[in-house]
Amino acid sequence: HVHFVESGGGLVQNGGSLRLSCATSGFTFDDYAIGWFRQAPGKEREGVSCSSSDGATAYADSVKGRFIISRDNDKSTVYLQMNSLEPEDTAKYYCATYTSSRGAMIGQCSNPFPGLDPYDYWGLGTQVTVSA
Repeated sequence: HVHFVESGGGLVQNGGSLRLSCATSGFTFDDYAIGWFRQAPGKEREGVSCSSSDGATAYADSVKGRFIISRDNDKSTVYLQMNSLEPEDTAKYYCATYTSSRGAMIGQCSNPFPGLDPYDYWGLGTQVTVSA
């Protein structure tokens, strides 16, 4: 069974840093792209960053230069290092993958991110709160 577990969220001051982890299981991790998304109450979900199966990365314009995505294929885990956090980054963060293609090829990240790919496996999320 495909399983995603996010961790690492918490409360941080404006300008601080957090590192999120997405531990995955139940699928061939090396073959798929993993995306980070976020959603705040009353707002639409937005794509944050993506790590492709070959190590390429993509970022939303709002986080470029502040967030860094990485993956460890041996651990089937994706990380999101978040620096220079702002109150606008407050949201619940989710990791996800897609297993059928609409835009990018399987395992690839659309640029700009997010694209049209139908992410269909999701974790339950981890809350990030940034205080002013």
